[in-house]
Amino acid sequence: MSTDKAARRAKFEGVWSVIHDELLSHFKACGMPTDAQDWYSKNLQYNVPGGKLNRGMSVVDTAEILKGRPLTEEEYLQVAVLGWGVELFQAFFLVSDDLMDSSITRRGQPCWYRAPKVGLIAVNDAFMLEGAIYHLLKRHFKKELYYVDLLELFHETSYQTEIGQLIDLITAPDDAVDLSRFSLQKHSMIVVYKTAFYSFYLPVALAMLFCGIPTSYTLHNSSPVAPYEVAKGILIPLGEYFQIQDDFLDFAGVPAQIGKVGTDIVDNKCSWCINTALSLATSEQRKILNENYGVKPTPEEKEISKKMAEGKNGEEQGYLGDAEKRVKAVFEEVGLRKIYAEYEESVYKKLIRMIDPIDEGTPGQEGVLKKDVFASFLHKIYRRQK
Repeated sequence: MSTDKAARRAKFEGVWSVIHDELLSHFKACGMPTDAQDWYSKNLQYNVPGGKLNRGMSVVDTAEILKGRPLTEEEYLQVAVLGWGVELFQAFFLVSDDLMDSSITRRGQPCWYRAPKVGLIAVNDAFMLEGAIYHLLKRHFKKELYYVDLLELFHETSYQTEIGQLIDLITAPDDAVDLSRFSLQKHSMIVVYKTAFYSFYLPVALAMLFCGIPTSYTLHNSSPVAPYEVAKGILIPLGEYFQIQDDFLDFAGVPAQIGKVGTDIVDNKCSWCINTALSLATSEQRKILNENYGVKPTPEEKEISKKMAEGKNGEEQGYLGDAEKRVKAVFEEVGLRKIYAEYEESVYKKLIRMIDPIDEGTPGQEGVLKKDVFASFLHKIYRRQK
């Protein structure tokens, strides 16, 4: 991590301690017993601050780009509260998602529902993480003209994400593999609703509201600009590109490169890779995919994999079970690597063509969109390897 990025992260993390204490003070002021206070504190600390923080920090970064200058301390605190609102939002969904998926670990530790004494209390804990967002918005933004816009944006994004989660859950349940449910169209809907809205549009739209960007403005006597629609039109396909990239790296990346062992095949994920392969497969290849996709490793394969994870028998590619090997072989046969490379170049050029025409007004003008809001996102993820 670069020194600059480390410093930015440290400053952002510093606001979390303020937010945590603020939430606990309110909880205590409501007369909650000590054991409930301790539980809530652990819920917050266990689930919110441990990730990459890219989404939350994007709110701060976007606000600085739109302002065209460093934020004042007061501005930074406000916009960082919005950033941590996004991180609370993600924590709310991850706690819920892990429970629904019966996941084992998250961010290198047991999923919250698997922590001692938690279990199904995690359902209520997830609700409390979401509730914290609206308490913070009320406390810090009640007097702002855009307060209701903030509320509506979080509520709308929550509903969109839940829609995406529903489609994902009924399309690719962990215990009932049925590839006839899969399609590239369904994959696109899952990605757009479950990931793109909250990971890409939400952070930027929050910063736009904070910076006073109106729903419409006119520059140079030209046609009116609808900045939030322009932003959504770029950020949603950008988010879809990011997830397709993630899906491809799960298949093609090695653990040393991506920092984890790919599990989409074993977990029956409705990923871009399987959907693209299904659209191109011969009847024989389709049969192989039907018989091997989502097949769990045998106990013997699990033992080998465990030993490799402990460093006793390492291979760069990681250990693959027989079923996973057969699926990956079909992916190679249909030319998935070439198809992805062509897709990546195509979507990059398309997004550049969407970003370039953005009118930034006069030099230093505030209250309008800036190209770098979108270009910075795109350049961070273009050809990423992890």
